[in-house]
Amino acid sequence: MSRYEQIQEARARIQEKTSHRPAIGLILGSGLGDLANDMEEADVIPYSDIPHFPESTVEGHAGQLVLGRLSGKNVVAMQGRFHYYEGYPQRDVVFPVYVMKALGIKTLIATNACGGMNPDFKAGDLMLIDDHLNLTGTNPLIGPNDSRLGVRFPDMSAAYDKDLIQLAHRVGEELGIPLQQGVYAAISGPAYMTPAELIMLRNLGGDTVGMSTAPEVIAARHCGLRSLGISCITDMAIGEELEPLTHEQVVEVANRTKPRFIQLVKGIIAEVED
Repeated sequence: MSRYEQIQEARARIQEKTSHRPAIGLILGSGLGDLANDMEEADVIPYSDIPHFPESTVEGHAGQLVLGRLSGKNVVAMQGRFHYYEGYPQRDVVFPVYVMKALGIKTLIATNACGGMNPDFKAGDLMLIDDHLNLTGTNPLIGPNDSRLGVRFPDMSAAYDKDLIQLAHRVGEELGIPLQQGVYAAISGPAYMTPAELIMLRNLGGDTVGMSTAPEVIAARHCGLRSLGISCITDMAIGEELEPLTHEQVVEVANRTKPRFIQLVKGIIAEVED
């Protein structure tokens, strides 16, 4: 079975289980999945019920697709994503992006929990991603290209939609939520970075560092979606001042930041054209 056929099979199964036809897709990162609980008329589909979907194995990732209404819009949300470090090829990591495209979305909002490398940032800040460094060592588009999904060489000059970034800033100002903006450095994980590695990433131009998002945005651009990336900075990853870090600490800060994050995303969705 071709990848295109797998995507269509997954789409068909989802549409058997819901009448919602989403226009906006959400990928909810570590500690941020509760936003999906605010969706109205929600249909919840475990990933295990969707053909060809991987299984989410990370603590804090519920592992289910939620379709419903949020801020007056038809939305599909991934409560938990997949990561390269879980052992999945990046082609599998981004499979849900193509399925959401097949379901009808035009805009993808990808969120993550990450470390802040810019000394002007602080833990608890929200950052709009305006570009990324894909330092995972691979790319989800490696392998044969199916032109039904996208072009062989997709343009990445504006991977993060400038109009959506401006919209997010406007919504943040209206809600009184200050927003940072910068470059997200994507690494493979799962180990956190050494001090020397963090200094290198900062010198390369990274403002934050994390283990997701870039592959999904590459796939989104490949299949013609507009993308907005929002990072929740859960810890400061300054190489010269690095302290020990655990996943539990990351989730704790993400949970504390959750109310502002949810308010922001709801406000953005309300303003996005569907």
